[in-house]
Formats: sequence, structure tokens, C-alpha cells
Amino acid sequence: MVLGADGMLGTAWMKLLEERGIPARPATEPALDITDPASIARFVDTETRAVINCAAYTNVDGAEEHEALATKVNGDAVALLVARCDELGIPLVHYSTDYVFDGHGDAPYPVDHPTDPVNAYGRSKRVGEAHVAASDGPHLVIRTSWLYAPWGKNFVKTIAHYAKERDSLKVVNDQRGRPTSAEHLARTSLALLEGGHRGFFHGTDGGECTWYDFAKAIAEHADPSCVVSPCTSEEFPRPAKRPAYSVLDISKTEAAVGPLVPWTDALASVLPRLS
Repeated sequence: MVLGADGMLGTAWMKLLEERGIPARPATEPALDITDPASIARFVDTETRAVINCAAYTNVDGAEEHEALATKVNGDAVALLVARCDELGIPLVHYSTDYVFDGHGDAPYPVDHPTDPVNAYGRSKRVGEAHVAASDGPHLVIRTSWLYAPWGKNFVKTIAHYAKERDSLKVVNDQRGRPTSAEHLARTSLALLEGGHRGFFHGTDGGECTWYDFAKAIAEHADPSCVVSPCTSEEFPRPAKRPAYSVLDISKTEAAVGPLVPWTDALASVLPRLS
């Protein structure tokens, strides 16, 4: 059962499962309401072998004004999903974010590093993590970062679009993390699930960069004539504060499933396929 199957990651999951010949049932709004126990029970039934939760409130800036809603979806609803999966004895694969960390580090964050989010979105996701961690069930929490795909609304598609329309772009160069292809994240997640791994993992692509580095690589493909220049976060203020350094340590994941694809290679495979 893939919850949020029409979103960026959910779409990647559905494509992967079809490719592997694994039966999958999609669940999307408005038919599914993950904040309603009765709705969850209707979808997650005794035929369900695993629940992949790709449903989330993902508007980082919007969460500053609507933290209660973000927490209801990213936190409280996860408790309901955990309870239902525990009742059926099946695994829940749940996704969290690099934004649960404070961004003050200078080395990749291991999975057991204390969380201290600097924005409402991060706080809402930490609530969800806590609900999964409190269960003894066979569940997976996979933190990811800077997610993109050939479809949906994401940074790669936005920069590629602007690079074709504008002569120049300014992008922040003081926030560092790991880009993640939704397609690769789905494959990594399935490998962890099928390998019997449980608990907390980090799932991204390999390597790290700043948003400026990322944007420059995108623009070079979309339109090399577009000049991408670095700027500071202060020059590009947003409602939600972002962690300056949110590189996730992926060594535990790589030990479990093998090397993760470098972000430059992942990006190169996606750029020609942007919808």
C-alpha cells in the first residue's frame, strides 16, 4: 500500500513496484485521509503486506504559519498509521527529513544524532519520528533531503525552467546538504525493506553540495548561457529558517544496501526526462 501515491516519491514507488512486478495499491486524497483512523482502516486492511507512507505536509515555509496542520499530518497521523500497522503486524516505511537537525554541525549527521529542528516543518516531522520510535513494530524511518524527480514540483524543475527564461540566477551558497532522486530513494527504501532492515536510516544520493552548486549543475544542462551566481541566505529571506549544514551520514545505509549513486550521476539521468 503506497500512501500519497500521486506525489513525487509516491509516483517513484508506484513505477518501481510495477517495474519489479510487485502488486501495489495506491492511496491518495481525497479518498484517503491519513488523519482519520476509519479512513486508514478502510485502506490498510488484512491483505496489506506493508505500508509505504509518502503522504506528508511538505510546505516548509507554509508550516511556519500552519504548524498545527503540519503536525497533524506529519506527526499525529503517523501515530495512527503505526497503530494500524502494529495491529496487523506489518511494516511501515515512513519518511522524515534532514530538517530535524539544527544545522550547526560540520560533519554528516549520523542517524542517532540528537534532533533539534530550527523550523516548524522539522518539528512536525520529529513528532512523527517519535511515534514510530515508540513502537516495537518492524518499521523503517528513512530521513532524506533535497528531493526531486522528473515529475512534480521541485528545485530541479524550477531551476531548469528559470534557466531557460532568464539571463541570470542567484542561489544561496551557505546551505549544504545532499540532493536525492526520488527514483533512487524508492529503490534504496525497497532494498532496505526487502533486506529485513528496520529502525532509522538515511536515504539520499552520494556526495554533497550547496544549493548554488546544485543549481549551477542544473542550469548548465538546461541553458549554459544562464549565469548562476552565489548569494547568502540573508539576501534571499524565507519565512522558515533553513539549517546551514544538513548533510546526512549515509554510511549505515550503504553498509546495508551498497554504495548510493552520486548526486551528479543521479541528476544527469533525470535532467533529460523532466516533464
